[in-house]
Amino acid sequence: MAFDPRVVRQDFPIFERTIREGKRLVYLDSGATSQKPNSVIEAESNFYRMHNAAVHRGAHQLAEEATDAYEGARATVAKFLGGGVDEIIFTKSATESLNLLAYAFSNGGSDNRFNLTSADRIVVTEMEHHANLIPWQQLAKRSGAELAWFAVTPDGRLDLSNLAEMITPNTKVVSLTHQSNVLGTVNPLAAIVARAHEVGAVVVLDACQSVPHMPVNVKDLDIDFLAFSGHKTVGPTGIGVLWGRAELLKDLPPFLFGGSMIESVTMTDAIWAPSPRRHEAGVPNMAQAVGLAAALDYLTAIGMDEIYAHEQKLGAYLLKRLQEIPGVNLVGPLTMNDRGAVASFTLGDIHPHDLGQFLDSQGIAVRTGHHCAWPLTRKLGVQATTRASLYLYNDEEDVDALIEGILGAQKYFGDK
Repeated sequence: MAFDPRVVRQDFPIFERTIREGKRLVYLDSGATSQKPNSVIEAESNFYRMHNAAVHRGAHQLAEEATDAYEGARATVAKFLGGGVDEIIFTKSATESLNLLAYAFSNGGSDNRFNLTSADRIVVTEMEHHANLIPWQQLAKRSGAELAWFAVTPDGRLDLSNLAEMITPNTKVVSLTHQSNVLGTVNPLAAIVARAHEVGAVVVLDACQSVPHMPVNVKDLDIDFLAFSGHKTVGPTGIGVLWGRAELLKDLPPFLFGGSMIESVTMTDAIWAPSPRRHEAGVPNMAQAVGLAAALDYLTAIGMDEIYAHEQKLGAYLLKRLQEIPGVNLVGPLTMNDRGAVASFTLGDIHPHDLGQFLDSQGIAVRTGHHCAWPLTRKLGVQATTRASLYLYNDEEDVDALIEGILGAQKYFGDK
């Protein structure tokens, strides 16, 4: 059966409701968080109804069932990413996953790659979300390491003309977004990864905007760590994933300390459990992990290739329609070449917040502001933008509604 977003929407109960005096919900904010299908909602609630117990902690049947469900979710995530089961760490968010790495890199350990000093360099990019910038800023401050970054070109691409000068022999970490949450740009990883590994640096990938929208295989990308969030992947809030190469995770120092992450404890010392347990202190987000597994099963059943193809076609339609409107200024690439289905733009002298509120009055949900990427918006010379981000449940009718809303806003504010 051909991919049909109208059929997909039937799996998402939120689209049965109306908003703003009976208007149809046009949800164009999946870059912030995705909506959830019934299968995910039921998987999470069913865990609480039938299997709720603390995992890894009890000998009774409920504890066994909870542990099986939780570890089964780990296996589902591993398969989805093309990694090993012991390479999957559950966190509460992608933000926590990235902070885990940044703190672990200053917690010592037997591997010199995790001991940053003032002689080392950390490389990021100008297009990073704050969650993949501030942790590395703070690590640089703690360790004395130098923080450097790839610049963004006027057309929203990374400037790699100085690749060898940027990723120097003393570089320990290269951390970058796979797809920009503002520009939609999908970054060229092959050259960056090759240069990073040439000098012995590890590559960290913020995949929050790519894992939900395209096939991602960690082995094919040849990266070292990857983070993504469940709530952008039609999954629950409160669950994130950190994938890491097994040979790196076994020596990565812990970030959080407490129960479950230890092998043995005395009053003066402790021995850490093997990874991934050493990185999952405390009772984990059990129901959320089960919900995430259901979400990835849902996406897999549809097919990530199908989802990607749909979004590429729909994204091209969005860019075309936006560029037909006088006064719209798109930031980022103007074609779908190495680009995701997200569009950030300004509209003449109308403030993005005012445009967002007007669109909301028409039942259209978009994101406005700096999108947690202040350095990027400053580089682009804009205080804020309006962002429309598409997903598997959107169609051309949704894009048309956005265009009609923008034209309506121009008339409304022009008449003031």
